[in-house]
Amino acid sequence: MKKLDPAKWIRHFLANRRNRPEPEWELPLQLAPELVRKLRPSIEQFQLGDGGGPASLIAHDAGNYRNSSEEIRRIVDFWFEEEKEHSRLLGQAVKRVGGKRIESHWSFTAFCACRRIIGVRAELQILLLTELVSTAYYTVLRRHVDDLPMKQMCSLILRDEAGHVSFHRDRLAACEKEHGFFWGLQFWLCGYAAATMLWVNHGPCLRPLGAKTKEYYHEVQFQISRFIRRLYRSQFVSPTITNAPANVAMVPGAAI
Repeated sequence: MKKLDPAKWIRHFLANRRNRPEPEWELPLQLAPELVRKLRPSIEQFQLGDGGGPASLIAHDAGNYRNSSEEIRRIVDFWFEEEKEHSRLLGQAVKRVGGKRIESHWSFTAFCACRRIIGVRAELQILLLTELVSTAYYTVLRRHVDDLPMKQMCSLILRDEAGHVSFHRDRLAACEKEHGFFWGLQFWLCGYAAATMLWVNHGPCLRPLGAKTKEYYHEVQFQISRFIRRLYRSQFVSPTITNAPANVAMVPGAAI
């Protein structure tokens, strides 16, 4: 069974702070006004949800995980610092499309309430699934939005999400619990539930750009299946084989 290497992830998060060129927000916005109007609610909601809310673990027993060691506490803090950076980037995007920061949304309120009630193990799974379906969202948005700064923003966020997902894979691979068929089944079901909630809110905003429902769900399927496949593989591979250079996770997609 693979063991979690906290030092690897501390090095990753510190290294990931470097070489982060700011999107060229000063460039003129080329999107048609009607497309901007359609896209605006999606960017506003993501600004709230992606690091704009409680940037921490909030389950009733979250301290059991966060304080299990000083290294884990630092990793969790670094992880949520990157989530707050996403909120900052999305705040710039909100300004770019002439939107305003929102304080609440029904889906975000329900999301946070669920996280508070359940235990930290389930909260970590919910956050992992959110990373996976958000990766699908940003991938589709980057593909279709005809605006260079928005594409650059998506690339920065996707770079971070790749590291987050890879950390969760290592975390789960180090668990004593075996992740077998029934675990995989519930992971798929919960993943598609999270993906559907996202698409209900954001699909109407992305479709005018040319995004398709089938395209989005294909990306969701790709992200979840790749995660599970590599998790199963890493659970039973010797650490001498799986230990990779710390900077590998900085390349979008390379670490997952």
